[in-house]
Amino acid sequence: MSVRRKVAAYVALTKPRVIELLLVVTAPTMILASNGLPDLWLLVATLIGGAMSAGSAGAFNCYIDRDIDRVMKRTKGRPLVTGELTDREALVFAYALGIASILWLGVFTNWVAAGLSLLAILLYVVFYSLILKRRTAQNIVWGGVAGCMPVLIGWAAVTGSLDWAPFILFLVIFLWTPPHYWPLSMKYKEDYAAAGVPMLAVVRGRAQVGLQVILYAYATVAASLLLIPVAGMGLLYSSVALVTGVWFIAECHRLYSLAIRGVEVSPMRVFHGSIVYLSLLFLAVGIDPLLPF
Repeated sequence: MSVRRKVAAYVALTKPRVIELLLVVTAPTMILASNGLPDLWLLVATLIGGAMSAGSAGAFNCYIDRDIDRVMKRTKGRPLVTGELTDREALVFAYALGIASILWLGVFTNWVAAGLSLLAILLYVVFYSLILKRRTAQNIVWGGVAGCMPVLIGWAAVTGSLDWAPFILFLVIFLWTPPHYWPLSMKYKEDYAAAGVPMLAVVRGRAQVGLQVILYAYATVAASLLLIPVAGMGLLYSSVALVTGVWFIAECHRLYSLAIRGVEVSPMRVFHGSIVYLSLLFLAVGIDPLLPF
């Protein structure tokens, strides 16, 4: 195998799309924590460390889930399934990247951020991948805690401590995760069933999944509005949170309406829409502190 293909396989092991989404929420949180633009090197160092941490967690997950990845069509191209990497190579890489991320953040940001990074890896690898994923339909709810950690890491990197604002952002991502991921599980219901993973779409009907998506969407938007009084957000954030929130809820209602009528649904529309919603919301988080109103 060529060096280029080997490097590409290691990159794939880190789940780059997940890393992209995590970094999208980290940078705006750091701007909010600084109440303006943070030190450029601190921002870059935090994003590098965060990417390494998330990549390590992703690599551990690929190693742990290599048996079910071989069964699911969605994951059949992952490097441990194709044989581009051995199990040993993946495990060594995951440990090395994780240790490097903690040391990097500790040296170039602070040890509070580094400690939170270690906690994020443990939550994703142990709490979600090893304990929850194959045991309960609530796996993505509580396992999603790991995906909320970047906002705490970003805030701590700037301030060396935590405050109410990052915990509100943590809550937003926590509540957003089910309406983001459950539509995906509707799309790949047969895959998860074949792999023996009890995603909500596998153990409940479409209507029940759609209802849960709506309830979590409402809770997500409510949490996003809490940031306005807590962090003193201005007109831009307030407007974006309200407008995109109404749109996100409307999309979830549309999914539920189709599900209860027994007609063909398009769950990936909500899946992709949820990414747009969160991206726009955090873009507003990052821009709002830079404006005079």
